[in-house]
Amino acid sequence: MNQLTHLDESGKARMVDIGGKAETRRVAVASGSIAMSAPALTAIRDGDVPKGDVLATARIAGIMAAKKCAELIPLCHPLALDSVTVDFALEDGGVRVTASASLSGRTGVEMEAMTACSIALLTIYDMAKAIDKAMVIGEVRLLSKSGGKSGDWTAPA
Repeated sequence: MNQLTHLDESGKARMVDIGGKAETRRVAVASGSIAMSAPALTAIRDGDVPKGDVLATARIAGIMAAKKCAELIPLCHPLALDSVTVDFALEDGGVRVTASASLSGRTGVEMEAMTACSIALLTIYDMAKAIDKAMVIGEVRLLSKSGGKSGDWTAPA
């Protein structure tokens, strides 16, 4: 790419015009993790966190965040998402979040998937911080995307 798409000819920020782009099926998957102490992980797994069901709340928060992406990130297009999923894997030392977003449209859903993942992670932190304030959120990244002019992409291993 030889020019930034969110800047006009004079260098001012602009929203990209997607009106002439073809509608295609677009899917993006993002992942991230939160490292925590054994007591925090056990409390989340066993449903013993005083604030309630951490993963159920984080799932709803992630889905809601994806739907509000255009309100959170400047120049993002408001999208009519077809689907958003947020899944969790309990791992040694923490929780991995994987979020996906999809639609049939003129622009990709990478930011929606990454926003869903990020907010789900922040929600886990918020709900379990009374047990472990030293939790660390990290590794939020795009794993894959499909559709659109640039085609399919998968993150290197």
